[in-house]
Amino acid sequence: MAAEVEAKAASTDVGRENPMREILVDKVVVNIGVGESGERHKKALQLLEQLTGQKPTITYAEKTIKNFNIRKGEAIGAKVTLRGEKAIKFLKDALTVKEFKLSRRQVGSGEFSFGIAEHIDLPGVTYDPDMGIFGMDVCVVLKRRGYRVARRKIAKAKVGKNHRITREETIEFLKTLGVEVV
Repeated sequence: MAAEVEAKAASTDVGRENPMREILVDKVVVNIGVGESGERHKKALQLLEQLTGQKPTITYAEKTIKNFNIRKGEAIGAKVTLRGEKAIKFLKDALTVKEFKLSRRQVGSGEFSFGIAEHIDLPGVTYDPDMGIFGMDVCVVLKRRGYRVARRKIAKAKVGKNHRITREETIEFLKTLGVEVV
């Protein structure tokens, strides 16, 4: 009787993967560093809102750099954090600009980043002479189910070593998206 139960349990587990080991896109952060406040900074904010459909956050200078005429506390950039379907859609559009190829140096443990030199390279975006051309950084963070334990307020704990995403697993996840890592 016990052998039959074990055989039945083993047959149902065959071909089924542990859902806690599945790698998911946690967030995509799009950043435009303008380096100055004023009209160009406002245009960068408008552009990010048009591209992502979300209101961007203003980033401020952390220290004064006299050679670049930057003062501490001055608005010098914009960023937006995308999650869920918006994140995946923007990521696929951004990867088409890079022709689905990333360098091994751009891939880390559970994250990868790349830059886009001109926003007009994104699919569906046309050049507007009033707006100008902006470059942007795209940073992607991956996660597994259960990563919430590190961020929650009550009973906070560390994510175990075996549950963290390694660089090799990140590269395998990129292959499922059709990205070639060279």
